[in-house]
Amino acid sequence: MLPVEHNDPVNAAILAISEDKIAGFHEDPFSVIAEQSGQPLETVLARVRAMLEAGTIRRVRQTLIANNLAEGALVAWRVPEENLDAAFEFLFKEDPFSGHVVIRSTDAKIPGGAFRLWTTLKVPAGFSLTEHCDLLTKKIGADSFRLMPARGIFALGVGHVRRKTCEPGDRSENPATMMSPAVVHLTELEWRVLLELKREFTPEEITTFPWIKRAEAAGVTQDEFHSVARSFLDRKLLGRFSTFLEHVKPSSTGVRVTRFNGLFHWAVPPGREAEAGAEIGRHDIMTHCYWREGGPEFNHVNIMGVAHGTEKPRLLEHKAAMDKHLQEAGIPLLYTNVFWGGRSEIKPSEISPLIYQEWRKRIG
Repeated sequence: MLPVEHNDPVNAAILAISEDKIAGFHEDPFSVIAEQSGQPLETVLARVRAMLEAGTIRRVRQTLIANNLAEGALVAWRVPEENLDAAFEFLFKEDPFSGHVVIRSTDAKIPGGAFRLWTTLKVPAGFSLTEHCDLLTKKIGADSFRLMPARGIFALGVGHVRRKTCEPGDRSENPATMMSPAVVHLTELEWRVLLELKREFTPEEITTFPWIKRAEAAGVTQDEFHSVARSFLDRKLLGRFSTFLEHVKPSSTGVRVTRFNGLFHWAVPPGREAEAGAEIGRHDIMTHCYWREGGPEFNHVNIMGVAHGTEKPRLLEHKAAMDKHLQEAGIPLLYTNVFWGGRSEIKPSEISPLIYQEWRKRIG
């Protein structure tokens, strides 16, 4: 029996690299993980396979920069309390285009506190986010929703194991670079490759050169598959090859990767969003950081980010360090708040136009 907890020393060394350090496309990604983690390739393959089978790792996949493949937004839903659990279940189980589904609460009494249900949403290019949400509103019995597309992206990663050692205020030497979403259109062949590229790995697929069989499934040669994948990288459509930890729920033996996640809200003066996001996004604790417009429901916040941790006070220390850093950078902080995550489920948002059309026919 191999150790399968994330805090086993060998597993931790592998995960510190495999969670979010393998950027781009690699023909033999597990060999790259082995090289960078300092672990033998056979050990990496065996440990990743064992952790996936045990549920410590919830998925292994090539990530996409989906904001450049589909229209996307963070959605806050105002749902009557009696409908909240049913709405959560529907969005998680019945809507493949809703990714993260989280019930959140806030310590401060603000109008936005009534928006308890939060989701990430992607709809393929050519379809409407608003129309999709209008349909879901009827399905889940929501009173209203707030769509918050990303106008800029400053941090997008995971790396829960390596972030456990972050100190408040730890940050990169330079401000984060802002990425602006721009939807790219694909050919039918490119979609075939993309769907195989992003499909989650089974334990049996944790092996060297795993894309060979994926190329066969896509109906292309291995060289064609690699060539199309590299073109995706050139067009900024690929993120990283990643092993995603189950960080929401405890493992089978009760070990947790994290206990709390905070959705941090900041309002800075209009015109300074890119500057503020670059300063917040450079902090090591942040897994996500975006420029989004919260509107009047959320006191006009315009920078949002997520951080995870095992202790709530520690996360608040991290946030206080970021608040202080903004002030030191000469960026006025007009308002700030934290929405704490409760019940949550996570799945990749589907982005295929064909699958979307089929879903709309089925759902009505």
